[in-house]
Amino acid sequence: MGLGACADGHAEPPAAPTSGPGQPAAPAAPTAGPAVTHPGAAGETCLGVADRGIWSDLDDDLQLDLPAALTSARVTATIDPGRPLLVLSVDGWPTKPYPLTGAAELAVGDHRLALRPGDRAELAPLLTAANLSTAAATPDRDRDGIPDPLDVLLGARKTAINADAYVGGYESLRYPMGDVARDHGVCTDVVVRALRNAGVDLQAELHADIARSPRSYPMVKGKGDPNIDHRRVKTLLPYLRRHLDQRSAALDDPADPVRPGDLVLFDTFPSRSGPDHIGVVSDRRDEHGHLLVINNWTDGSVTGEMDLLAWVPVTHRFRLRTR
Repeated sequence: MGLGACADGHAEPPAAPTSGPGQPAAPAAPTAGPAVTHPGAAGETCLGVADRGIWSDLDDDLQLDLPAALTSARVTATIDPGRPLLVLSVDGWPTKPYPLTGAAELAVGDHRLALRPGDRAELAPLLTAANLSTAAATPDRDRDGIPDPLDVLLGARKTAINADAYVGGYESLRYPMGDVARDHGVCTDVVVRALRNAGVDLQAELHADIARSPRSYPMVKGKGDPNIDHRRVKTLLPYLRRHLDQRSAALDDPADPVRPGDLVLFDTFPSRSGPDHIGVVSDRRDEHGHLLVINNWTDGSVTGEMDLLAWVPVTHRFRLRTR
């Protein structure tokens, strides 16, 4: 038994759309383009925070860059009252956590922040008494002080660092908190693992939702199969509609911009309607400014960041509820 289109692989990638007047040429196939590093990045090699979720052994390999030319006018920041942690938001979106356990003090208004030297250099031009406050992260399902949407991004970035090989097929999993071996997976496993990093057990939650509302899952037979249902794109879609915030699939909608940590579903088979692939929007961009997508594409690939939003048709976009 396969996992549907995602696990069986994408036969041939759809042809890239022809460029129109004034439009850049689209790539002929999805590529893992180089991410653009923020030129002012301060040089700390890792985030340095405790991320309660998947694969803590990769925490020291994970770092986030701030947007280029960032100014304090776009920034707000909160100090967690219960733990040594600061969360920086850009344009109202949680963007980067910082540990408050360093030796380089930064005075901001009445606050004295114990930062690492690189973090201090990065934050000093951005923080002011007006944009810094004290507040716990919310929502924060796994209670690690990192807001859920940012936790999803961190989990997805860990899957890209882990670079598990694309291997489809039915597997018997433990329940709850089941997962295939870390060295392999399919596109849906990127999402399963990213959400688990935020405290969401997609396997158990979807299985419980099938029991609550079987009519919402017409593709599922009987009581469902917790070994496989959460690993099928088309079975995930009803759950995402019912329990996550559905956002605009128009990626250029200024009223609803794409955010890192969003889940994006794609139609990769022009001959079949509906989504058959899924990934998580990264915080990193290619050389053209397109946000990359963390995904496991097909047979022969590994989980990584790819330039998909520029030309692969998007059918749906979701994010964890923030209220």
